[in-house]
Amino acid sequence: MTNWIAPVTLTGKHARLEPLSEAHIPGLTEIGVGQNFWHFMLYGDMNTEADMQNWVADIMGRGQRGTDLPFAVIDLASDRVASATRYLNVMPNDRGLEIGGTWYGVDFQRTAINTECKYLLMAHAFETLHAIRVQLKTDSRNERSQKAIERLGAKKEGVLRNHMILPDGYFRHSVFYSILDTEWPDVKKNLETKLGS
Repeated sequence: MTNWIAPVTLTGKHARLEPLSEAHIPGLTEIGVGQNFWHFMLYGDMNTEADMQNWVADIMGRGQRGTDLPFAVIDLASDRVASATRYLNVMPNDRGLEIGGTWYGVDFQRTAINTECKYLLMAHAFETLHAIRVQLKTDSRNERSQKAIERLGAKKEGVLRNHMILPDGYFRHSVFYSILDTEWPDVKKNLETKLGS
């Protein structure tokens, strides 16, 4: 099971998820530098292209170690980089993983791309990898993210208090959600309805 996840490209009607590479840095810089969503994340603020280069190197390094599988998200309509996301906390022996580290450029927030990306990632996890659990988590202060996760059909499991210390020293409480393999058929149907599939 050590090779449970491997780089893959996932394509839908609105977006293509492709393995993250250094070639994505300019596009990620364009949509990500200076955004306020970094305050909720574990990486610190992204204020320059050098910050983004360091972030991409870190995330790609996790991919090389096999703990994560990072993607750049390409908007098919504009051929622009729209987002970054990944599988993380990969547990092959327990057939579980997390979808996270996700952020979107402002132009792509609240569009069908987010829903479709989650759909593609979950479909691959449950139907190709045969995962039995997919988890998601977010900062307890990020109510927008919590509502988006709940709209996917994920079940709220609870809050881990003082779960992580962010770069600015803030003690982050993390809200955890999950979807089980037995729940996937209903979640899938709901997402396909949202996407008009």
